[in-house]
Amino acid sequence: MKLEEAIKARAAELGFLACGITHPGPSVHADRLDDWLAKGYAGTMRYLHRQAARRREPQRIAPEARAVVVVLDNYYAPDAEADFAAPRIAKYARGEDYHRVTGQRLGLLAGFLRAQGAQLSRTFADAGPVPERELAQRAGLGWIGKNTMLVRPDTGSFFFIGSVFTDLALQADPPFELDRCGSCTRCLDACPTSALVAPRVLDAERCISYLTIEQKGPIPAELADSFQGYAFGCDICNDVCPWNQRFAVATELPEFQPRLRLQGAAADLFEEMSDEEFAARFGNTPLVRPGLAGMRRNFQAAFRSAGVARSE
Repeated sequence: MKLEEAIKARAAELGFLACGITHPGPSVHADRLDDWLAKGYAGTMRYLHRQAARRREPQRIAPEARAVVVVLDNYYAPDAEADFAAPRIAKYARGEDYHRVTGQRLGLLAGFLRAQGAQLSRTFADAGPVPERELAQRAGLGWIGKNTMLVRPDTGSFFFIGSVFTDLALQADPPFELDRCGSCTRCLDACPTSALVAPRVLDAERCISYLTIEQKGPIPAELADSFQGYAFGCDICNDVCPWNQRFAVATELPEFQPRLRLQGAAADLFEEMSDEEFAARFGNTPLVRPGLAGMRRNFQAAFRSAGVARSE
């Protein structure tokens, strides 16, 4: 068995949905990144500006790297009826922290690379300056859809992307060249805050996920009224994608089975909660990212927007 085949076999054993190999060469989307940042679409995520040079040239992330092993980690679990009522939580956040779950298994894959002679096997799980979607596309794992997500033909887009930068001289897979979105614009049409300003262009400052997780401070009322009950993250542009509707299959990983659900929670749940109680109840969940003050704000938006139709 060739080394590349052995790596992919080990990734499958570890439960990864798919695995591909690419090179750490310059991004072909560098100009688009610069334009996106210049237009202010990154909002307050200043770290994206600081990381820009490494996103343009992934080789800078690990100068010794000769290849990048990219994996997909399926987290999809079908919605229950109660998941459509406020306060709604994005699917990816209902299980255990994916940074840890995916990261631990990436560490095992990195250990396999070291056993094959690698001196460098640096892992990333949705962290650091890695242009993950482009690397995944270059590794043949899918194409970047109009909703800016990586889409895999036989799977959809409900997965995390992880990578291992290595100094092993591995043969790269052919990139995924086709754009299989075609003329479909369901994701653009469905976004209630019009955050997708053009195909593959996201204005983060209008995105429900950004507004409920990354942004500090108040949410503009004209956007909050369109949240459709979401209190943390958003699945709308993924849910309406035909590739997800047809091909998404529930994850087999127990860590990603839904655990964090807030069905039936009162609108004042967080208003009555202390910092200590919040830490005790939600300290090991994604809700710690916006914190208690952020979840108070998010709940207000979620319940106010519940049942509000999109303004045309």
